[in-house]
Amino acid sequence: MTPYEYKVIPAPMRGQKGKGVKGADGRFAHALETAMNEMAAIGWEYQRAETLPSEERAGLTSKTTVFRNVLVFRRAIETQNEREDIKRLEAPADEPTSAPPEENAPEDHTEPQSQAHENIEDDTEEQPQTTHPA
Repeated sequence: MTPYEYKVIPAPMRGQKGKGVKGADGRFAHALETAMNEMAAIGWEYQRAETLPSEERAGLTSKTTVFRNVLVFRRAIETQNEREDIKRLEAPADEPTSAPPEENAPEDHTEPQSQAHENIEDDTEEQPQTTHPA
């Protein structure tokens, strides 16, 4: 069974103007469509709309019940096994193919930087100083 995570957002309270949208019903439907498409674009799947009671304070001591409209979305949670399967499937495509060495390719005769630096210092110490007669 695939595990899911859920996200609940408030349903739009007002309509939204849009190109070719006419009437209050059309504007409200456009606002709802926009909210649902925004969530779908970031990976959330629409499940349902709910009307749920919410108890709120009314004044200093009294409480009142208000009903809220919400939209419920879900998306699958990636498990460790699924991540490993995906990595296994993608691994051959990510690994570079090793080409056989070319026969006419020049050989690399460079020394590591630390050794090359030491050789330069040694060369300067061993060079004889020549004097030119005046």
